[in-house]
Amino acid sequence: MSVTEPVLKIENLSIPLPLHGDRRYAVEDLSMEIRPGEILCVVGESGSGKSVTSFSTMGLLPRILKPSRGRIIFAGRDLLALPERERRRLRGSQMAMIFQEPMSALNPCYTVGEQIDEVIRQHRDMPAAKRKERVLELLQEVRLPDPENLRMAYPHQLSGGQRQRIVIAMALALDPKLLIADEPTTALDVTTQAQILKLIKELKSKHHAGILFITHDFGVVAEIADRIVVMQHGRIVEQGPAEHVLYRPRHSYTQSLIQAVPRRPEETASRDETKPPAVIVQKVSKTFQSAATLFRKTRVVQAVKEVDFTVREGETLGIVGESGSGKTTLVRCLIRLIDPDSGQIKIHDVDFAALKSRDLRKHRKDVQIVFQDPYGSLNPRRTVGSIITEGPMNFGVSKSAAMAKARELLEIVRLDPDCVDRYPVQFSGGQRQRICIARALAIEPKVLIADESVSALDVSVQKEVLKLLADIRDEFGLTVLFITHDLRVAAQICDHLIVMKDGEVVEEGSVDEVFGYPRHPYTKALLEAEPGKNWVIPTTFETA
Repeated sequence: MSVTEPVLKIENLSIPLPLHGDRRYAVEDLSMEIRPGEILCVVGESGSGKSVTSFSTMGLLPRILKPSRGRIIFAGRDLLALPERERRRLRGSQMAMIFQEPMSALNPCYTVGEQIDEVIRQHRDMPAAKRKERVLELLQEVRLPDPENLRMAYPHQLSGGQRQRIVIAMALALDPKLLIADEPTTALDVTTQAQILKLIKELKSKHHAGILFITHDFGVVAEIADRIVVMQHGRIVEQGPAEHVLYRPRHSYTQSLIQAVPRRPEETASRDETKPPAVIVQKVSKTFQSAATLFRKTRVVQAVKEVDFTVREGETLGIVGESGSGKTTLVRCLIRLIDPDSGQIKIHDVDFAALKSRDLRKHRKDVQIVFQDPYGSLNPRRTVGSIITEGPMNFGVSKSAAMAKARELLEIVRLDPDCVDRYPVQFSGGQRQRICIARALAIEPKVLIADESVSALDVSVQKEVLKLLADIRDEFGLTVLFITHDLRVAAQICDHLIVMKDGEVVEEGSVDEVFGYPRHPYTKALLEAEPGKNWVIPTTFETA
């Protein structure tokens, strides 16, 4: 294969949808190519056809989806015309895929070393000693510490970033010509994400493979892309060199995606110190202790260490930090999903930490939470109406009054009030998150907690939900605690920030102070790791 010949060439690919409404194709008339040593980023929202394109290339489409026309040329052969046995030989040996969720991609019953070894064993006739040597070499290449011991670990014993590196090591095991990465950094903290993106750029240079990188995050695209393809509703609406698409996008859809990228506002309002405090947290601590076993000593983890902060009425406090920093444990203590070991939690002068079960139930309606996963936090067997009305009815509101309130709230969160009779499965992720917000508002809380409530959403949907939260805060006079690991997102909605690391608050201040004059090395590291930090996002566009 010459240097100029594409690694992968897709020509006029169309994949019909068997049960379509207004849309007939998952992918329609799609044509693109990837060259050796090139990173091609495919960008688009959920449902745009990005993953269908990658799965069709790998031969991993569900049986219900079958290409109706087009060709996928790899190594001079049309993959769609090859027998399954031939395609299986190519997978892993010449083309490989990095999946979005590493925990699902790894077998929990086998060590990570065994799983990398299996890839080699299936495609190469190599002695066990040589295979072990190759496994250790791969673990070193993806920058994992202590490869000799780490290869004996099981997936659950590793962090999310380490698991993703294991999946990358498996994909690189046989030095493939084509590497497909399907949203490989979406679920990762910003510093881990930066490490994975740096690793992928190094792999491109070292292995000279063609890399198809699928994402909805334009910050990631700005960090690594050589060329960009933008997809909408199964069709390519724009493609070209990264610099052209990032700075001079021609299509209105590309422009809307770029406009939705979270960025730091030019100026933020100063904190109103005259407002009374709504939430006062003093010296709150929480320690977890695992029981000793025959093979393991008792393990003590201090998840939250004497945390102090104050949130004033109508204010949004951002709680920022990576996974394991103690953010979620802290808010679970605040709403008494778990009991803190010590400290005071005053919400409108009521000490939640000291409430007994009967009094706690009476005051629970004062604080509500919107969870991270809009798919897992709604009961799939109940209608939207019954989900929203459950809370008010538990506090004595009649069914008819609660249903009237549900319809009103659905309108407030910009959904059709008549969808009260529909089920969660009939809604998109962004719509489900709106339903979760309506449910939280149904019992008229004084404090609303949003726990990573936009991290699983597309960038344009994320922008809409952030605006919705800000509008609802202003309309209802709510106090909001907004938990996130993304400082860019926090800057969109928060008035004040605290930064957490290892259970402690390491920095506190306004958005301007934390972004403009970070004091703690950890805050500086979070800002430095932000993908696309050097990309000057255009604010105006040429008309196509």
